[in-house]
Amino acid sequence: MIRVQTDDFDVARELAALRAGNPAIGAVAMFVGLVRDINEGAQVGGMTLEHYPGMTEKSLQRIVDDARQQWPLQAVRVIHRVGPLAPLDQIVFVGVASAHRGDAFAACEFIMDYLKTQAPFWKLEHTAEGARWVDARESDQQAADRWAPR
Repeated sequence: MIRVQTDDFDVARELAALRAGNPAIGAVAMFVGLVRDINEGAQVGGMTLEHYPGMTEKSLQRIVDDARQQWPLQAVRVIHRVGPLAPLDQIVFVGVASAHRGDAFAACEFIMDYLKTQAPFWKLEHTAEGARWVDARESDQQAADRWAPR
């Protein structure tokens, strides 16, 4: 299940939906991303996330499909918010269910690493000095590169 939306999400509700009625699930790993109030030394008053409808969802589906090919997953939920967000707001939810914790942890981290570097989202931060587009970080790319086949 993949959703791109402006509305907030309820982590407990998403966890319950992820686990619903599947006794084969032995582990769930989740990640929730939040808006920080400081980035690159500047106070951030908020941000606006933009995406290209259709293309973004396809990209997220491709990332989830890649994770499913590498690990035996029972369920996956990815929710990404767009639009105006404030510090403390939730941005992203990734939940992965598997029979074993190692697969759940690895797949959750893989999905987040690829989401940060491959998914087409554009982030405009609002600071006291004005608005600025945020580029992908080198550390995000390095994190994604470690999953590349060798």
